[in-house]
Amino acid sequence: MKKLMIYLKDFRKESVLAPLFKLLEAFFELLVPLVMAQIIDRGIADRDMGHIGKMGLCLLALGVVGLISSITAQFFAAKAAVGFSTGLRQALFDHIQSLNFTNIDKAGTSTMITRMTSDVNQVQNGVNMVLRLFLRSPIIVFGAMIMAFLIDVKSALVFVVAIPLLAVVVFGIMLCTIPLYRKVQNRLDEVLGITRENLTGVRVIRAFHQEAKEEERFGEHNDGLAAMQTFVGKISACMNPVTYVIVNGAIVALIYIGAVQVNVGNLTQGEVVAIINYMSQILVELVKLANLIILITKALASADRVAAVFSIEGGEQTGAAGAGAEGPLSGAASAFPPAAAGEGKPFLVFDHVSLTYQGAGAETLHDMNFVVNRGETVGVIGGTGSGKTSLVNLIPGFYPATRGGIYLEGRNVNDIPPEELRGRIGVVPQKAVLFKGTIRSNLQWGKEDAAEEELWRAIDLAQAREVVEGKPGALDAQIAQNGKNLSGGQRQRLTIARALVREPEILILDDSASALDYATDARLRTALRSLKGNTTVFLVSQRASSIRHADKIIVLDDGEVAGMGSHEELLRDCEVYREIYYSQYPKTGGENQDNIMPARADRG
Repeated sequence: MKKLMIYLKDFRKESVLAPLFKLLEAFFELLVPLVMAQIIDRGIADRDMGHIGKMGLCLLALGVVGLISSITAQFFAAKAAVGFSTGLRQALFDHIQSLNFTNIDKAGTSTMITRMTSDVNQVQNGVNMVLRLFLRSPIIVFGAMIMAFLIDVKSALVFVVAIPLLAVVVFGIMLCTIPLYRKVQNRLDEVLGITRENLTGVRVIRAFHQEAKEEERFGEHNDGLAAMQTFVGKISACMNPVTYVIVNGAIVALIYIGAVQVNVGNLTQGEVVAIINYMSQILVELVKLANLIILITKALASADRVAAVFSIEGGEQTGAAGAGAEGPLSGAASAFPPAAAGEGKPFLVFDHVSLTYQGAGAETLHDMNFVVNRGETVGVIGGTGSGKTSLVNLIPGFYPATRGGIYLEGRNVNDIPPEELRGRIGVVPQKAVLFKGTIRSNLQWGKEDAAEEELWRAIDLAQAREVVEGKPGALDAQIAQNGKNLSGGQRQRLTIARALVREPEILILDDSASALDYATDARLRTALRSLKGNTTVFLVSQRASSIRHADKIIVLDDGEVAGMGSHEELLRDCEVYREIYYSQYPKTGGENQDNIMPARADRG
């Protein structure tokens, strides 16, 4: 929690004024029993209506001033708490945005969402209530005890016994519930994860008629969450009845002792009523304090979870040391030392690069060793799970290489600031993602100040003109969240256009034309070949036709380079490439046809 308090620094004034006004309210509240004692001992006993009237006005004044103080305190507390949560949520979002893919995969999307929403709200409520009650309740409790001692020491000894007993109950229950509330939030993570998974895959669930199974799975986790909340709720619920028993027992003792003291003339009736009122004040404040402790317990558990996200190291620059990379393979000669990569030298160098995902049992990529010159088109092909996407994700630094180094114009990509590196690269991922807004706003993700003619040029290159012109408003047509009002092929073409708007030095198309028909795919590849000569293109595809005209084709098989060269060279020398190619094209005549429909692959 201490780590998060820095987000209260802009609300120092509110954080001081809120408890001060609450203390002022508590001070006026402590005077009320004394006024009541005066009314009983002088007004009622002596039948002095004038004195009763004066004391009644005094009570009214104390109530009005206390109300104003309470409202003011709550205003400042709410302002500080909401401002704190706003800053915290923004900082948390910014930190999550700075994490590399490894850390996001490790933490989990559902956990991140829970911590940014539910956990931050819990912390906000905790801050609000602490500013309002954390000082007020103890001041009332100890202030009431001190006032009781000023009235009668013998009667006040009951307070000395009751207050420690109450403290043991309150703090004992708090210590029991803190770890339990943490488990409740973890269970909430699981329920949110299942909910998100079901909403994302609702079509698959219905297609395979798994609704009942998923409902049962959700019900099990939901029931587990409910059971955990019920269990911790039962423990917390013990606080109020136990405190009531202790306080009411103390009141019985006070009445007995007070009656004896009145009988011998050491106390007046009004003073006994005042002492009982102080005990009642303690009861009310301890109930508030008990509820506050429960809220603080939840807030502390949530604060620990939020702080755990901030503790994830991970700025995007995951250099070799930070990511556990070892540089060029120990004992292996580096074919492309960094000193050799400069002006007039290779544009992009993979120098004995390997990648192991965190928690994986084996390397996903092993010993990637090749050079790409500026302006080349590089095709990447291989079977499912061969590491194609992992390979291209290393270029923009989405994942850090665990061995070896990647050099862009002689600079290790880990040493290039993310803004600079990503500004030179256009990426079209496997899953086409569009954001709620207009076509124009989505395309301008590629270049914020892009002129309309630049947008249309990118649209034409991506073969998306008919998509845009077919929508009411053209560039200003509305796009639903995730592009739900577009077909798969339309989304893919617009995401390709978005990457092309910035005219990147490196364009990565990660199987981004899979939803396009063969004719559109062929036109797209022809258009990409017309790009300026300084654009280096990486084409990842399952289709041999999509990469056959590339300057260089990299064939991957189980995370290793099975072959590298031109289409003709690979057909002659690479068994893996031949198997992929002839599974899609007939062995006679297919090599000279670019747009022929592929034959059915009967590979089992």
